[in-house]
Amino acid sequence: MLKKSAYRRIILATLALIILLIIYFFPNKDYLEESISYVKEVEMPIFLIDKNDYVARTSIVKNKEEINDIIKEIIIALTIGGEKSSYIPENFKAIIPEGTKLLNLDLKDGLLKLNFSKEFLNVAPQYEEKLLESIIYSLTEINEIKKIMIFVDNEKLTHLPYSGQKIPNTLDKSFGINKIYNLDSIKDTSKTTVYYLSKNNDYYYYVPVTQITNNDTEKVEIIINSLKSTPIYHTNLISYLQASANLLNYELLENSISLSFNNYLLANLNDKEIQEEVKYSIGLSLRDTYNVKEVTFNIENEFIETINLEKI
Repeated sequence: MLKKSAYRRIILATLALIILLIIYFFPNKDYLEESISYVKEVEMPIFLIDKNDYVARTSIVKNKEEINDIIKEIIIALTIGGEKSSYIPENFKAIIPEGTKLLNLDLKDGLLKLNFSKEFLNVAPQYEEKLLESIIYSLTEINEIKKIMIFVDNEKLTHLPYSGQKIPNTLDKSFGINKIYNLDSIKDTSKTTVYYLSKNNDYYYYVPVTQITNNDTEKVEIIINSLKSTPIYHTNLISYLQASANLLNYELLENSISLSFNNYLLANLNDKEIQEEVKYSIGLSLRDTYNVKEVTFNIENEFIETINLEKI
């Protein structure tokens, strides 16, 4: 029996060696590409705290496929000292207080109910609003989640623990993020979210800023004008949209928006290409403000490209 087992191991080892030699000397391109594709990691967007204390959009590796498992995975990544701490990019940090447990969750008809343990309320006072922003923006990146309700020890969270600020019954991106206020009056206010860029070493990432103003200009115009202007009040935020790039016209449709610019939108007039950072800053801003799924870019009414905002 032992002799047969030894022979079997020798034969298997020899076959494995022969296969490795064949691959080495006669590599099959399709096989190699398939292997590379197989090991490629899938990432998902998540909103963590960056080194400047903004709630910022970055990404982590996704290991789950079932939606409830993905939700749990995101919550763990957002939790200080969580099991996915090693997955968090350098110079970013989690925000849900350490020791917080997700007791249960329920997702039905686009409404996600999250029930946390009492440690959830241990958030530092300066982060209590950012805590909600991080959860809302991370989880509503999942297409099936439209609104969120938060419970602590089975009790509905109705106010922020320190400021006492009232929380809407259901939470979505209209809650805003990294808010700035430029108000003349508390009446007739308008919220517009604009995505800027920031830099972490050689890594660029997006930082959404919700402007709360009395401006009654159409929000698409506010977004473009904001990205064309130097964000003086946010000196470490960047926009690559040129000041000379003018929005000529636009059309708002049910799930998409079509924009027409002059030639200064293009990175290169000969290639008819829009710089990635420009189109994604515009696209993400329009997605969060209008809840559209597509943006079409035109130059002088000539079609250039359409981007699917659900795949950014």
